[in-house]
This record gives sequence, structure tokens and C-alpha cells, in this order.
Amino acid sequence: MVKKNVILICIDGGRLDRAQSSNIFNSMVSKGVFFPQTITYAPYTNSAIHAVISGSYGNRNGCFSYWHSLKFKKFEYKTLTEYLHENGFFTYADVHSEIVLPRIGFDEYEIFDESSADLTQRHLKILEMLAGKNQNFFAYLHFSNIHTGIRDTVLKVYNNFSNEYFNNKKENQEKYDSLFGLAENYLDNIIKKISELDLWKNSIIIVFSDHGISIGEKIGERAYGAYCYDYTIKTFSYYLSSQFTGKEVPMQIRHIDFMPTILEQLNIKLDDDFKPLDGISLIPLISGKPFDEKIAYTETANPLNENAPPKKPNTKSVRTSKWKFILNEYNNSKELYDLENDPNELENIVGNGLEIEEILLKELNKFQDVNL
Repeated sequence: MVKKNVILICIDGGRLDRAQSSNIFNSMVSKGVFFPQTITYAPYTNSAIHAVISGSYGNRNGCFSYWHSLKFKKFEYKTLTEYLHENGFFTYADVHSEIVLPRIGFDEYEIFDESSADLTQRHLKILEMLAGKNQNFFAYLHFSNIHTGIRDTVLKVYNNFSNEYFNNKKENQEKYDSLFGLAENYLDNIIKKISELDLWKNSIIIVFSDHGISIGEKIGERAYGAYCYDYTIKTFSYYLSSQFTGKEVPMQIRHIDFMPTILEQLNIKLDDDFKPLDGISLIPLISGKPFDEKIAYTETANPLNENAPPKKPNTKSVRTSKWKFILNEYNNSKELYDLENDPNELENIVGNGLEIEEILLKELNKFQDVNL
């Protein structure tokens, strides 16, 4: 029988820079592997989490926009939840909306009121309940307080081009830091409870962000979901397991790599009756074996009309640790950034005759509109 529980904890809207400056978040490195270049498929929750739970990109699995959250191709893509359920795991999800991840495979699927729920106390009780079961468990826990705060103080107050918002980055940063403090308190309590329940030694725990949040870096995006810049698509993840401890891996990985990594560590074979995964196992990488970095693909639907986001992605990017190429179909423009020398993506060097531009455009075309 498989001897590891699996716990996924999503810090919705968690920024990488803020996690890196947090003592509480940094304390997790000693318990596992820290990936500071974790790239999301989509800079918004529903498509990002569908990619996590299926190991596949949204333009393949059916969840490629806000409008397609409930159109996951469950007969073509088998989820992590299903694999674990079939292997005797009790499966449990706690989310703020059913659009976050597919219900399929869950024994219990709870939806909380994000405006009123005390998620710290709620999730502490869930962990106690699960630890008391006489079987391995899989838990997906969604911490949405940052998202809720941004919704109420930014999205409901400003539009995508409000000078009042984009001219006040210091105030935006302070507002975000206050919300991130809620995540630190939450995680501090969760870490202590995991220790109290003695779950470290027999669990795989991934703490990650689905996407980052703008604090006004680029006019036209007051929060997330409009562009493919690093402040929203380059996130963090901590892969916590007693088998791998005390490592920071600077190489770029993708959300879609979580699922095959978990399955390999649990010795669960992929089902050939379903379509192959886009992600690959990170076990060789975190074991110190040779590993080639994979290109990360991201896409989103830029909401030019705030009341009606497009039904198909219209801005897309491919990324390596050094380079990023962006195709903006909504205004027929291209962008190229040297991320090593320009990490804030301030100087668009597209059209300068660099060979990497053509290479990345060809790579992007491999991903585009696969099954839309």
C-alpha cells in the first residue's frame, strides 16, 4: 500500500517576491525543495488549478478561459485526484467555488464562503479530521484571503486604466503586504498543526501559488489575468517531503509538473487509456540527476472589455529561465525579454534580429490552439 498522504495548499494570489522575504515561508525550505521559478499555465485561478490537477495545459484539457471552467475533458484527462482515489486514498477538497477544480474523484468536496470563512481554523480542523482516518488521504486546501481582499479593495474599486491605482504603487504594495500577512499567519498555523499531527514523515505536501498579483507594474492590469508578465506568471512552490530536504532549485519548472512528480514518488503508473500528460516528473531534478529545463507555456484572455472577457486566450507566452517571448493577439504585437538582464521586463527587444526570437516563436506555435 502507498504510504504517503498528499496535501496541496494553494496560496491564491501569492507573489514570489513576498514569499522570498517571509521568514515563515522560508522556514519550509529545510523541510523540502523550494522552486522559485514555478510558472503557471494561466495567471488566474481556475485554469491554473485545472492544469495542476491534470498535469496538462488548458488548451488541451478544455479549461482555457473563465468561460470554460466546467468544461474539463474528464474522459480524456485523468486527474491526480482520480489516481489517488483509485489507490485507496480518501480524497477531500475545500475551495471557494466549484470552478476551481474538477469534482471528479473527490470523496468530499466542500465549498466555503470566502467573505466570511475563518480559513485558518477551518483547515486546522480538516487536517485533524483527515489525520484521524485509518487510510491515506489527499487534501486540496485553498487559501483565498489574498484573492478576496484584492477583489474587494482593487477589482471593485478601480478599472484597468485607473490613474489613481497605477500612480500609487507604494500604497498598492502596502495593501498587498497586509493581505500577504494573512497568508503568513495561516501558513504558520498550518505548519505547526502538521508537526503536531506528525504528518511530515508520511506526507507529500506542496505549498504553492496559482498566480501572482499586480501592484501596478504594467498599466492595464490592476490585479491579474490580463498579461503574461512575470509578476503574475512566475510563482513559488515548496515540495515538502522527508525524502528531499533543504534544497533550493533555481531551474524553471511548471505547475503541470506537480502531478507526474507526485505519481512517480508514490510509484503509481500512468493510465494509457487517457491522453499523455504535458508535465514531467521532477524527481530526477530534485535527486540531483541530469535534467533539461522545459519551456513553459502561459496564456490568458486579456479583458479589453471588463464586463465580457474573451472566450479564447488572446495573449500567450513561452518562457525559459533566460528568455520570454509574448504574442499579443488582441493588439497584434510581440514582445521579447532577456530575463537575466531585464527581470522586470522593461525593455522589449523584439525585432532586434536575435535568433532566439524566431526559436521561441516556433515553440509558441507548437502550443497554440491545440484543441480549442
